[in-house]
Amino acid sequence: MNELNIDNFKTTIDSGLHVVDFWASWCGPCRMQAPILDELAQEYPASKVQFDKVNVDEEAELAGEYGVQSIPTLLVFSNGRLVDRLVGVQVKDKLEGTIQSFLEE
Repeated sequence: MNELNIDNFKTTIDSGLHVVDFWASWCGPCRMQAPILDELAQEYPASKVQFDKVNVDEEAELAGEYGVQSIPTLLVFSNGRLVDRLVGVQVKDKLEGTIQSFLEE
């Protein structure tokens, strides 16, 4: 997973499908979400979908720009455009369904 910051965020998400995890190290639910995202990152080729992370403690400006008020928040971008927002821990099946819906577009 790519660690994103204010400097590389827009250039990283500008092409393809990206699932961006806004998280923090002290967040219990974020620690629950991480292995699910890691598993999906192993199952989907990087050419189809990229999984990225933004640490909200280090990148508060970026979190604010996208209206992230609670974590974990997963933002889905398609070619640089925000297409979905998932707040709270997401089960693998739901995330797979979300990813598939954008891969089929």
